[in-house]
Amino acid sequence: MKYFLLAVFIISFNNLSAQPLARVEKKIVATVDADMASTTRLLKESVNINSGTFNIEGIKKTGELFAKELEALGFTVKWIEMPDSLKRAGHLVAVRKGKKGKRVLLIGHLDTVFEPDMPANPFSMLNDTIATGQGVVDMKGGDVMVIAALKALQQQKLLDNTTITVYFTGDEENAGIPHSVSRGDFIETSKQHDVALSFESAMSMDTVTVARRGASEWKLEVEGKQAHSSGIFRVGYGSVYEAARIVNSFREKLSTQPYLTLNPALFIGGSDVKYDSVAQKGAVSAKTNIISPRTVVLGDLRFLSEEQKERARDTMRTIVAEHLPGTNATISFKDGIPSMPPTPGNDSLRELISDISNALGYGAVYAGDPGKRGAGDISYIAAYLNCLDGLGASGNGSHAPGETINLAEYPKLIKRTALLIYRLTR
Repeated sequence: MKYFLLAVFIISFNNLSAQPLARVEKKIVATVDADMASTTRLLKESVNINSGTFNIEGIKKTGELFAKELEALGFTVKWIEMPDSLKRAGHLVAVRKGKKGKRVLLIGHLDTVFEPDMPANPFSMLNDTIATGQGVVDMKGGDVMVIAALKALQQQKLLDNTTITVYFTGDEENAGIPHSVSRGDFIETSKQHDVALSFESAMSMDTVTVARRGASEWKLEVEGKQAHSSGIFRVGYGSVYEAARIVNSFREKLSTQPYLTLNPALFIGGSDVKYDSVAQKGAVSAKTNIISPRTVVLGDLRFLSEEQKERARDTMRTIVAEHLPGTNATISFKDGIPSMPPTPGNDSLRELISDISNALGYGAVYAGDPGKRGAGDISYIAAYLNCLDGLGASGNGSHAPGETINLAEYPKLIKRTALLIYRLTR
């Protein structure tokens, strides 16, 4: 009984500590509920447009669908084209400018991992509360959430005199190279705002993302003395043993660091080695009676901060430099997506949405585990403003054919989003 009373006390304390809903906020909540049928129709229509990253026509069609909705809400809409060399569709940007409250950047993406040549999975209901469809949770559910929340605010005339930018990229799942081009306008736009909110899928109702790991690549190239296999250990250890030593030492030295991961993805060694680091594939020939003279390993390194990344790289360089007899090795690194490290500013946004969640009766919101998040668009701009991610739709199976969205939680998340934008911009 005493544990039950303690739990009741904690729940009551959390609810008392939350700022109660104002009258206008209750109207926002009611508006979201009243509009859920049209919200679900928009979600269905967007999911049924194939917009795989390389389906330029499909991405632009999805952008046109959302652009009409945003124009109706008083946003000025433009399309950011990408150079033909990037083979990417571009980005949808919608802007309102005013002088009230914080300048808020709302982030989503139009593309999915499902290309036109993959089996189609149109929007359909699996039961009363679960729907499936390509990109339904990652992240067309999040995109539609943004529009639905803004629509609820506009119906109460609460978008007037606010500065809000909606930025839906067209290639989040496979960003165009170089990133300085595919994310150049996105980064510059972010610098004109105070807060960035990203609507990648929610991990759960009670967590949001205050930190995301970054991603970079590494390439290990190893040489050994080619000779008859009978001389192994005597004339030299060969490139394969040296590469194996190095990769295993990476594991021994770095695998216990929180949020740091290091994955050797391609490992080829032999007499004649050919590889393509862009396509991440290779070919090799060898004989069992020859000590292999060349080995190449390609991998990725994920990290929570730039400091952690640089420390890991230093450790890797030290390991590589300790050659086995008769071998030589070099390692090179390539930056990819930066990290979104945890900051007090990010956590202040979590506290605000936690207050809102408590006021709505949904309970407190906590910081999610950064180790369960990869890199995302918000990481490119995390150095410039306070950020929060994982605000989108909830569901399961992202990037898989059976991807689902939880429609029972969907209106709750939209209400929470609408109130978050309202409190930031009032």
